[in-house]
Amino acid sequence: MAVKFGVPPEGERIRSLVEERLKQAMSENGAKITVDWRGEQKHLHVISMPVDMLYFNPDTHRIRAQRTLEPERNRVLEEEPWGEVAQTYLHDLLRCRPSNPNQTDPDYSALQDELDDFGQKEPGIISPDGILVDGNTRCAALRDLGIKDIRVGVLPADTSRRDINSVELALQLRRDQRREYSYINRLIAIEDELADGRREEDVARDFNIKRTTLQQDRWVYQLINDAIDRSRTAGGVALRIVDFEDHQEKLRELQRDYTKLAKTEPDAAEQLKESRLAMVLLNYPKTSVRLAEADFHSRYLDERLPSELRPGVQEPAAVSIPGLAGVTIPDATAAVKATQALTDALLQAKAVSQAGDTLETAMVTEADALIKSARKTFDVAVKMAGANAELRKRQVAVPERLTDAADYVNQCASEFAEAKSKRALDEDAFDDALLTLKASLARLAKQAGRTFSSPGDGVAWLLNSTREN
Repeated sequence: MAVKFGVPPEGERIRSLVEERLKQAMSENGAKITVDWRGEQKHLHVISMPVDMLYFNPDTHRIRAQRTLEPERNRVLEEEPWGEVAQTYLHDLLRCRPSNPNQTDPDYSALQDELDDFGQKEPGIISPDGILVDGNTRCAALRDLGIKDIRVGVLPADTSRRDINSVELALQLRRDQRREYSYINRLIAIEDELADGRREEDVARDFNIKRTTLQQDRWVYQLINDAIDRSRTAGGVALRIVDFEDHQEKLRELQRDYTKLAKTEPDAAEQLKESRLAMVLLNYPKTSVRLAEADFHSRYLDERLPSELRPGVQEPAAVSIPGLAGVTIPDATAAVKATQALTDALLQAKAVSQAGDTLETAMVTEADALIKSARKTFDVAVKMAGANAELRKRQVAVPERLTDAADYVNQCASEFAEAKSKRALDEDAFDDALLTLKASLARLAKQAGRTFSSPGDGVAWLLNSTREN
């Protein structure tokens, strides 16, 4: 049986007004809006309702991650979702920037400007009891502008909590939706759908993504939750899920590279993951984060780490295998543990640094200093890793150019045969092109002759073939 919302305090009065206005809309054959409803399309009549009479949806995925930022207000929201405190909290969250709740979202400001200049273009959706299913942000913006009414379609009388979530999700995932869920709220929405027992392939189809992309996002979501757990300090502070809001592409690249490397070198994959997660915490750009390969810590960081960031020697421990008495395997290697310890230190320092007034000033100052010290060390490591990557790029550039040239010559041989069979070959132009190739090979041979004192077979061929008779 579908779970229903509790009826809001003014639910009966709202239902009465809704029914009255629906009758009027039906008699006038007024405007309608189409929604996906229990597997089929349903056309809902549109009516006008006072914005102050409607309730923000406590379950909306638009601000699901941000709800947890203020635990006390979130507790009230869960216990009394229709009360003034909870509804005010939802209104505040709908205004804020997903990655920084202390700032107004530019998209929200743009929506206000549009509503003020052009009025409401698309109707929202409400339940018969006045719960906003779609249009929570529009309703908040209209209230802030002092506009009294909002146009909304009305769902059927037997609308359940599951129906509200399904309709909201379906409307959000339409390609013409103006304001998308933030990255983290989208991840949460995917997990909520799967938690309801839906199959991955069905959820992926609803979200207009491939199943592999959904699995990638689930891996990232788990990584984020693990990082939050690891950031928790003895004082009880921890990172917030919204702290990862602006790092979508970095985390997706991390997943791809980790998964590929883990198939052959699991320890190396762990080191890559830890180093890149540390760089995400330190807010490096994507181009810098991808420089952190499996040996980044041991090659560029280890010797440069200050004492406060250098973990003690950690020897591998034995781990028992469940169901196999007496059989043990070593856990993570010392190198992996060292990389993990550094990331743990940075996770906890970041959590303390962001805790602000909830902790002693000395603790926050120490955490800030640790992060600055880490950033300084990582800056040097990133610079060296970048120089090495550029060197490798130059080293492979010359052979790759020759390989490309060979591909062109092979293609030329095929097209030569075809042109000859069709009597379309320009022999003079072909001869001129060969002379150009000969001159180019001669210049290459001159450089190679100066470089190799003991040429291999390939270089010897080049020198012999370009030597003047």
